[in-house]
Amino acid sequence: MTQILKIARASGADPELPLPSYQTKGAAGMDILADTNHKRLTLKPNQRLLVKSGLCFEIPTGYEIQVRPRSGLALEYGVTLINSPGTIDSDYRGEVGVILINFGDKDFQINHGDRIGQLVFAPVIQCEIVETEILSKTKRNQSGFGSTGFK
Repeated sequence: MTQILKIARASGADPELPLPSYQTKGAAGMDILADTNHKRLTLKPNQRLLVKSGLCFEIPTGYEIQVRPRSGLALEYGVTLINSPGTIDSDYRGEVGVILINFGDKDFQINHGDRIGQLVFAPVIQCEIVETEILSKTKRNQSGFGSTGFK
């Protein structure tokens, strides 16, 4: 099933910058590009930076867009998203930015048009909250981190 995702360019955005796109037929995520106003940005080690995309989305009700890191940037440079995955809610209409952090040991350059993250379009189910005094018991019950083993 295909859903329509409407995309508008933010005020002052580069009209020539390509829209997000899937790089392969089986890709779950669409690459999103940096709109840096044709400037080079430097992300120093342990620094985080909000990088604008120049794009605004109209996400259908019942869906979200998850903003996720690009595995190649993480592996090669130690650059990832600090709030991964980030969520773009269906009622948000402002410009989308990607919060990058450099866990590497060298400066990382971000150029206009660089692929800085990926967007995953996903359904959302909201729940009804019911407060209770008693929760059902399970085999695991309250056992937490590592309780099911490490291997």
